[in-house]
Amino acid sequence: MISNLLYKEFRLALHPNLIVFTLMGPLILIPGYPYTMVFLFSLIGNFINLMYTRENNDIYYSALLPLKRSEVVLGKWLVLLISQLLTIVISIPFAFLRLRLLSMPNPVGIEANVALYGFGLIIFSCFNFIFLTSYFQTGYKVGTSFLKALAPATFLAIIVEVLVHFPQLAWLDSVAFDGQIKQLPILATGLLIYLVAMWRTYKVSVRRFSQVNL
Repeated sequence: MISNLLYKEFRLALHPNLIVFTLMGPLILIPGYPYTMVFLFSLIGNFINLMYTRENNDIYYSALLPLKRSEVVLGKWLVLLISQLLTIVISIPFAFLRLRLLSMPNPVGIEANVALYGFGLIIFSCFNFIFLTSYFQTGYKVGTSFLKALAPATFLAIIVEVLVHFPQLAWLDSVAFDGQIKQLPILATGLLIYLVAMWRTYKVSVRRFSQVNL
């Protein structure tokens, strides 16, 4: 069932821009760049994808198929999940490459380190819960849902970029081995928050979408 859902989503309902925004990992190689933008671009890609869904009446089409409401939600949820995990996986080699090629620290904000990915997962979690649960409350209000979710996600990204400029939190900006070991709890916390948030996002979205009159 899941394979059929994914086949339908990726062959019929996927907007090409989602792929483009998922491939933003090389931005980590830019000196003096806010690296949390890699995660924010992923959010924009998913917004465009759901907007494409609305314009093509894909939710209504999916509801006409022999699918449960929960399976319609699952398809969109999986696309969001896969695109975000790919964003992270694709960016990691460039994070290592940056350490080898660029010796200068990032003057804008956080370095491409373990803490960045922990915070990135938290940014994703915040956005996903608000965006999908709000969207599936109606099944068509993509823009409103996106703005509701983007504001706190962007605020978190700004906080992350600013935090490393405080001397007491300089360890968050470290790219040394010992420093990144110290950052592992942030990554673990981010992963835990992401798992819980995605589970809750799915459950709440299913509950809300089951009450929508298409």
